[in-house]
Amino acid sequence: MQAGKPVLYSYFRSSCSWRVRIALALKGIDYETVPINLVKDGGQQGAWGRPLGSGAFSLPRLTSLPPCAQLAIIEYVEETRPAPRLLPQDPKKRAAVRMISELIASGIQPLQNLSLLKQVGQENQLAWAQKAITSGFNALEKTLRSTSGKFCVGDEVSMADLCLAPQVANAERYKVDLTPYPTIGRINKTLLAMEAFRVTHPCRQPDTPPELRA
Repeated sequence: MQAGKPVLYSYFRSSCSWRVRIALALKGIDYETVPINLVKDGGQQGAWGRPLGSGAFSLPRLTSLPPCAQLAIIEYVEETRPAPRLLPQDPKKRAAVRMISELIASGIQPLQNLSLLKQVGQENQLAWAQKAITSGFNALEKTLRSTSGKFCVGDEVSMADLCLAPQVANAERYKVDLTPYPTIGRINKTLLAMEAFRVTHPCRQPDTPPELRA
């Protein structure tokens, strides 16, 4: 590892990790990746305790910060590297970005976390994930119809878009029918055409299995 370069502890399929990777890419921040396999290492508790000697953690982890949630990391990056901005200058738009980000990152995504799916049971996981995502997307689609322009809030990429693309990827992974969500689909298509979203995609990470690479 190079001295002074931030290190990101990440898992290729973690939507939380992908959001932070996008933020770093958009800001032009060079970093090193340390892969943590949440499946083979017994989930976050097992994986985190071994390399860093800590029982309180979550992925992703940026070494310049104490363990904290994904949105807190993104806001830290925003405050320390303001351009290009991920939070609008207008207070109402900024509130909308935070609301959409929380809807996805706290309301939808946690319901597909590995720890919860294990409790649901193998035979019920697909139906559980599909129901959770569909319920969340019903609310999200309605919200985006009133806030979106080219992106989730107006015509500038924001933290909300960083949350959206990974959650759509989760929906596709769990075979959710996205036809009822044209606004979500339109924005996601625009995002995936951007370089920062392409290079940080789960299919292009150091720990991506060969069969999932693109």
